[in-house]
Amino acid sequence: MDSRHAPGGPTRPSTAVMAVCVLGLSAAPSCAPPDDAERAAEPAGVSEPGRADPVVDHQTAAARTGSASSSNPSSFTLFESGQVRPLALSPDGRHLFAVNTPDNRLEIFQIERRRLRHTGSIPVGLEPVAVAARSENEVWVVNHLSDSVSVIALDGGADSGRVVRTLLVGDEPRDIVFAGPHRQRAFVTTAHRGQNIPYDPELTTPGVGRADVWVFDAGALGDSLGGHPLTIVTLFTDTPRALAVTPDGSRVYAAGFHTGNQTTTVSQAVLPGFAGNGGPPLVGPTTNHAGVPAPDVGEIVKWNGTDFVNTAGTPRTDLVKFRLPDKDVFVLDAMADPPRQLAGPAGFFQRVGTILYSMVVNPVSGKVYVANTDANNAERFEGPGTFAGHSLRGHLHESRITVLSPSLGGGGVAPRHLNKHIDFHRCCAPVPNPENARSLALPQGMAVTRNGATLYVAALGSAKVGVFSTAQLENDSFVPSTASQIHVSGGGPTGLVLDEDRGQLFVLTRFDDAISVIDTRTRTETAHVAMHNPEPASITAGRRFLYDASLSSAHGDSACASCHVFGDFDSLAWDLGNPDAPVTDIPGPFASALFNPFTTPPTPLTPIFHPMKGPMTTQSLRGMLNSGPMHWRGDRTGGGPGVTSAQPDTGTFDERAAFAKFQAGFTDLLGRDAFIPPADMDAFTDFILQVAYPPNPNRALDNSLTADQEVGRQLFGGVNCGIPAPDGRLNVLTCLSCHVIDPGGNPTTAAPGFFGTTGLYTFEGELQLFKVPHLRNLYQKVGMFGNPRESGVFGDDFGFQGDQVRGFGVLHDGDIDTVFRFHHGPTFSVLLTGEGNGGFPEGPEGELQRRQVESFVLVFPSNLAPIVGQQITLTADSPAAVTARVDLLRQRADAGECDLVAKTTLFDIEAGFVYAGNGRFRADRRAVPPVGDAALRLLAHAGRPVTFTCVPPGSGERIGVDRDGDGVWDGDERDAHTDPADPTSRPPPRKE
Repeated sequence: MDSRHAPGGPTRPSTAVMAVCVLGLSAAPSCAPPDDAERAAEPAGVSEPGRADPVVDHQTAAARTGSASSSNPSSFTLFESGQVRPLALSPDGRHLFAVNTPDNRLEIFQIERRRLRHTGSIPVGLEPVAVAARSENEVWVVNHLSDSVSVIALDGGADSGRVVRTLLVGDEPRDIVFAGPHRQRAFVTTAHRGQNIPYDPELTTPGVGRADVWVFDAGALGDSLGGHPLTIVTLFTDTPRALAVTPDGSRVYAAGFHTGNQTTTVSQAVLPGFAGNGGPPLVGPTTNHAGVPAPDVGEIVKWNGTDFVNTAGTPRTDLVKFRLPDKDVFVLDAMADPPRQLAGPAGFFQRVGTILYSMVVNPVSGKVYVANTDANNAERFEGPGTFAGHSLRGHLHESRITVLSPSLGGGGVAPRHLNKHIDFHRCCAPVPNPENARSLALPQGMAVTRNGATLYVAALGSAKVGVFSTAQLENDSFVPSTASQIHVSGGGPTGLVLDEDRGQLFVLTRFDDAISVIDTRTRTETAHVAMHNPEPASITAGRRFLYDASLSSAHGDSACASCHVFGDFDSLAWDLGNPDAPVTDIPGPFASALFNPFTTPPTPLTPIFHPMKGPMTTQSLRGMLNSGPMHWRGDRTGGGPGVTSAQPDTGTFDERAAFAKFQAGFTDLLGRDAFIPPADMDAFTDFILQVAYPPNPNRALDNSLTADQEVGRQLFGGVNCGIPAPDGRLNVLTCLSCHVIDPGGNPTTAAPGFFGTTGLYTFEGELQLFKVPHLRNLYQKVGMFGNPRESGVFGDDFGFQGDQVRGFGVLHDGDIDTVFRFHHGPTFSVLLTGEGNGGFPEGPEGELQRRQVESFVLVFPSNLAPIVGQQITLTADSPAAVTARVDLLRQRADAGECDLVAKTTLFDIEAGFVYAGNGRFRADRRAVPPVGDAALRLLAHAGRPVTFTCVPPGSGERIGVDRDGDGVWDGDERDAHTDPADPTSRPPPRKE
């Protein structure tokens, strides 16, 4: 209770009110000047309105805030985080909660018949992707980039609220459910890594699960820095995503995300027929249509239950030194103390799908429905398939819902292809066409009616919601039909929830950041409610072309996002050579000489791209700007005959021209009848070149390196890689010579910095020439361990490694399991380069050095510092560790690694702040002088929790104090009764 309302009448202003007053917020009531005693008690750096702050230089602080904004042409950084559970109903069904991913907020709507009324907006962490209501007065939000969970206390009517606690979890949390006794346990999926984990992630240890489920007691979060979990359950799969819970809360189902499909690559160096190896020849054809011999390449093999086999069915099991159990969905006992995975076969389901998006439990039957896609990467080639007689064109992934039937013996797994009407033997009809119109692509969020009879599924790639009889889905008798589909106007549906009492379905549409209201009786959209979206038009206009399968493919079931999942990759390799294509020249320039020094005599190298390139792992579409040509070989390039190449953005280094070459992917791979219109391709390019890499989650938050990592960094720039320099000299190039690290590279571009590549081509001791790859995402490829003995590769560890979670490792085709083994290649060893020439020594010293380089590469720098996204909430009860974390955030902001913002509520009204440097913050009213850090901490200690967040450089003003970026700060807009979330709603000009 506020002291002004205590029995006995008004009293002196409370500490909270005093804090409001010293921050200069004129809207605060009872801001009487403090008496002398109160003034003496003010913390350093705090002053009353109108009185000079003794530690603040107003002009300098204002100038810093202004320049930080003006130096960045766009205040928005695009991460393209995939939403998992973006909508939730309050337990009483009166409110809808929606994550506003691009705006870093939770939006609250009051539900009415056929409409929604917006009542509140609460700032949370960066990139919120999931929300769950614990009770009528508490909601939890999962923040993907912030590695956090925001605990929100709602006001009495649940129309607004505030963050009261920030839980810190593992890297890239994705989903949340409440289960267990009285549903008081929160389950959160995260990657098995990150700066906030309390364990060693064992990144170099075979047979370790890479997926975690953090479990919190919602009623006893603990007093540690980021909350104290009851347990962290590690699952034997790659990074996890979706959760589901049984109606009684006793079981939680947890799914991996990129769970794979029991495929892996076998290197050409160990295949029969290569370099004198015995056995039958490789699977043909061995030339392109013009008869030009193809380079020797590896094979993708798939486990068939007995053996790993290639496309001809030839066993290659003896060449694979691990097993892929393909455990996809796990069953947790939520009632156990602590919660744990069920023992034995009852604790997991295998072979559910390749990419698992979401799950839901039928409340009547208990069956689990898993929305997924299944990859066809064991087959080969893009293009028409004329010369080879076969092709993947038009049949990459199948969109499915897999039905799981839990039982003590392990249960049943029944995949259901959503597009079984497609004739994959026919391609490629112009779009639109009747077959395309019936398709559902990239299934996402689902909901089941209370009677268990009907399932709704959001189809991200089709702008539709599919409606299925669960009985027909389970027995596979459904017939795909447009009559069983509901169009949503915004496009890109990702999540949905049912409001059965009102006969409504709410669907979040990611393309326009809005919510569609669907009448489930008429299956029509009755309203479409937009949320504030800070994304520039160049993003919103181009996003569709990544996901829209109805536009991208003749069948209507495939899009670029089928493999480039949310703009990233699918953790698979594909053999997408095209035997019907010609040989072309590599335009250069090169970081190495064009001869192979490891043959006698040295062999000249012909700079060509042969169209039959062999297996290549899917590359991410993140961070392509300022990285030059695209694909592993750089065969998507703006360079060519008569074209001058120069940094930045000319010829080979022109990323826009390079990405335009991906038009061929629409026709040769997705199966479209023609290229998309040039204007659409331009919009796609504008969008995709803005997708950024997140910070490296293994690097310390203060951006420091451990002793081993620092030694590894020095070795990275000192060990001879054995590759000849452009002038032909040997023993002069190091890793760093090609894999350049220069955060300021091309400073005038929209995304400055080189993080492993400048876009040059090189000879790497392989049979083909490649572009120098960046190294920002090597940490994502941890999980494959085991290689067969290969001629020329040093080391002794070639034994069988048992169960692993990934089938693809590092290098272009994913056939090398670890960075450590890669550095056992002959070019790095003194046995080849000679003593005294800088190679890795043999023996224990060399093994240690290889481990040290590996440790550095796994924390390789990215465009954003590790601190970006990190946050913490300071409260009156916070331990000293929270204060120390606030100090760290401020220190990294002072170092220029992030912008620091702070959010709180004052008298139930949001108040925002942006850090101006030297311990000072600007409030969201321009006339208010900067205030000291101590003033914000005083607010927290007075019962007004303050959440501090490090945001990408250049975005602090927008996220902290000017939500709509219209130049009128949020507090000033509230004072003027205009809308801080609408750039067209501005106060009238002041009259002089």
